[in-house]
Amino acid sequence: MLANTRVSAQVKAADMSEDMQQEAIEVAQDAMQKFNIEKEIAQFIKKEFDQRKGATWHCIVGRNFGSFVTHETKHFIYFYLGHCAILLFKTQ
Repeated sequence: MLANTRVSAQVKAADMSEDMQQEAIEVAQDAMQKFNIEKEIAQFIKKEFDQRKGATWHCIVGRNFGSFVTHETKHFIYFYLGHCAILLFKTQ
């Protein structure tokens, strides 16, 4: 991905404040600029949210996956950046 390119986000589902949604999208955009491997993108997002918002966050990044998760209220977002899906949620 080009260093200065920001891919627009398309939120598919969220149980999260608007501010935190925007923060998640910005962190994911940063991750996608720094890394090309999905596991590394997910690791960056997870660690950044653990640091900013407290543990324990989980992040799944990919183009083709199913999921069914339990999350803390107001701590879930599922969105796309380009063709890449990002699932970010917090558990106790």
